[in-house]
Formats: sequence, C-alpha cells, structure tokens
Amino acid sequence: MNDIVPKGVSGDDSTAFVNKYINNWVREKLLVKKAEENLSDTSKEQLDIEKKIQDYRNSLITYAYERELVKEKLDTIVSDDEIQSYYDQNQNNFELKDNIIKVLYVKVKKKAPNIDKLRIWYGSDNPKDRTSLESYCHQYAENFYLDDNAWLFFDDLLKEIPIQAYNKELFLKNNRFVEVQDSSSLYFVNIKGFKIKNSVSPLAFEKDNIRRIILNKRKLALINRMKEDVYKEALANKKIETY
Repeated sequence: MNDIVPKGVSGDDSTAFVNKYINNWVREKLLVKKAEENLSDTSKEQLDIEKKIQDYRNSLITYAYERELVKEKLDTIVSDDEIQSYYDQNQNNFELKDNIIKVLYVKVKKKAPNIDKLRIWYGSDNPKDRTSLESYCHQYAENFYLDDNAWLFFDDLLKEIPIQAYNKELFLKNNRFVEVQDSSSLYFVNIKGFKIKNSVSPLAFEKDNIRRIILNKRKLALINRMKEDVYKEALANKKIETY
C-alpha cells in the first residue's frame, strides 16, 4: 500500500485514502464486468482495446527499430547503370501523363534594346550566341529560362507565355520557334525537344523517381532479411519451437 498512499499522508487520512482507492478500483472492475456481460456481439470489438493498444505499441517499437536499421545499414548510392537498367526493364511503367518539353524562353519589354539580336541569339546553337543571350537576359529580360537540357511540363510553359494551343500535341509537332506578344511584352520560345503524353517518359525525366524506387526496394529487402535473421536466430537459440 505504500505505493498507493502519497507522501505526507498518514494516520486516519492514510486509511481513508486507501479505502477510497480500493472502493474506486472495485467500482471500476464491477463496471467493466457489467459492460462485458451486456455488450452486444457487434459491440464486443470494443473489448479488444487493450490488444489494440499493445499492437500499436509493438508497431511503434518495430518501426523505430526498422528506421534505425535502415539509417545504419542501407546503401544509398544508386549508380547511373542501375537506373538505366531499371528504366530499360520497366519502360511500360513510365508512360507520360502530360506533354513535356525541352525549351528556352525569354520575356522582354517591347522597348527593350537589341530585339533583332535577341531573335538571332535565342534560336542559335552557337556557344557564343548562347553566352550573349545569357548576358542579355540578365540585363533586360523580365523573365527567362535557359536550361534546355531539363524537361518541363508544357502546361507550365503555357502559364508563363500567352500561347494559344488548342491542340497541344499538334502545336508541339508543328512549332519550333515561337514569338508572341501581349500589350507590353514580347515572348521568344525555342522548343528544343518534346514528348507527347501517353508516350514513354524519357529517362532524364524519371531519374529521381527511379532512384527512389530502387532505394525503397533495397529498404524492403533489408527489413525482410532482418526479420528472417531474427527468426533463424530464435530457432538456433531454441527460443521458439516448430511442430
């Protein structure tokens, strides 16, 4: 009873406290028994509360252990060869849901200087012209994008530039250099490449996704090996028996 009575309580107060504790405990047990006797079959799942709490605790402990195992043991280096191999073997899983493009574009005010030179630079593949284009954009462009090695969604470009593309696939197939304008600005677009939706997504567009897939497969394999090792160790140490 010493664990029940708070420190500093003694004598009659101690006896009264113990009696109250016992009375509450008995009331609780009686209430639980009454509930068990009167619950309908459809409600008896409520009796599994303790089991559910234990299961939840077990899952938290297991998750914490798996997380530490993965942090310590998982090889997170994924080579380009592994990515290429996975891509080659699973191309049916990489179907584009939207049109994508490689593009560079420039937005400038109509009164910006050297527009004629800009027209030459944005459509040129000459490294010197690209250098001139970059310098010009940093000085005069309202907005620009010059990373034409990266894939973008065509719809993202349409948010930036007032292109009227009623049939997006047909537009991409029939346009390379595009110049449009609004009331105050000029837009210059060089479509360097495109992939139509429902076609196979290019590797460069899927590279990060494939890396995540490979790492997740490694993680699952690592956890499964751990579970099997734990089982085999228990068998070897005769902590469990099979029949």
